[in-house]
Amino acid sequence: MTVTVRALHPEDTAGVEGFAHVRHMALPFFLITPKSLAYDITHAHPDAHFQALVAEQDGEVIGTAQTAVVHDSPEPGQGFVNVYVHPERTGRGAGSLLVRTAERHLAAAGVTKSFAWVLDAPGNHAFAEHHGYRSSRSAHFLRLDLAGGTLPPLQDPPPGVELRTGADFAADPRPLFDLDAETTSDEPSDVDYEFTDYEAWLRETWHHPLLSHELTTIALVDGRPAAFSAARTDGATRYGTVMTGTARDFRGRGLAKLAKNDSLHRARSAGYTEALTGNDAGNGPMIAINKWFGYEICATEVRYVRELI
Repeated sequence: MTVTVRALHPEDTAGVEGFAHVRHMALPFFLITPKSLAYDITHAHPDAHFQALVAEQDGEVIGTAQTAVVHDSPEPGQGFVNVYVHPERTGRGAGSLLVRTAERHLAAAGVTKSFAWVLDAPGNHAFAEHHGYRSSRSAHFLRLDLAGGTLPPLQDPPPGVELRTGADFAADPRPLFDLDAETTSDEPSDVDYEFTDYEAWLRETWHHPLLSHELTTIALVDGRPAAFSAARTDGATRYGTVMTGTARDFRGRGLAKLAKNDSLHRARSAGYTEALTGNDAGNGPMIAINKWFGYEICATEVRYVRELI
């Protein structure tokens, strides 16, 4: 009945499948598959010191953690650990063992400040505080019924605006990297990022197995990518928007809404029945856009932080 923790390797099929199953049970509004997890482990930036951890009992994966150094921030010494335990396997010490193991890994990599997301429930708050973490910002998971809901009607782009897909940029996605970098740097966050590594973006974002180039929509203004809505799918029924944003020079013109509406309509036409996304609680413009589409909050997470020294 002893609980043990170990790091996953991508060729560990049973462990990777167990991790993905537990994560889906604990966080059903987040897209993950065994294939995507194995890809993340294999292609993480070496400076991130990324690890996927599993807690096992009697050969069963009952808890998971992802931990890494925030290597692309101008402030050194930051890292994260996100722990999720199977809802029917709590109270066995798996979460605490995962936290301790992850923090030792982070400390060995030079991390002095650890961030963690915790689902908004009294027991989870107590768990985080027991381990020395203090609460910070919050964020929402949102869901939209694509099969039974009603999307806003499609609109013709205004003069000078053209809608394209990510697949149209297969030969040269660099303009999309520049747009993603600019919009990501303006997102509300506890951590500042310097989003400059194009090769890392290609590996970790553009070539990610869940990213759908066909369902990702880009709004071009006079030929320049100005806004986009990036889509991931599980290849079956679930579609997720992982980033929607507009370049600073083009904000206030409804371009992000235009791009996201186009992507949602095409996702529904492709047979996807459930749309998922997430919002920082302080991101008022994006919250308003998702409310306009009919998304409903299905869960909230709270960000916690702890000084490791």
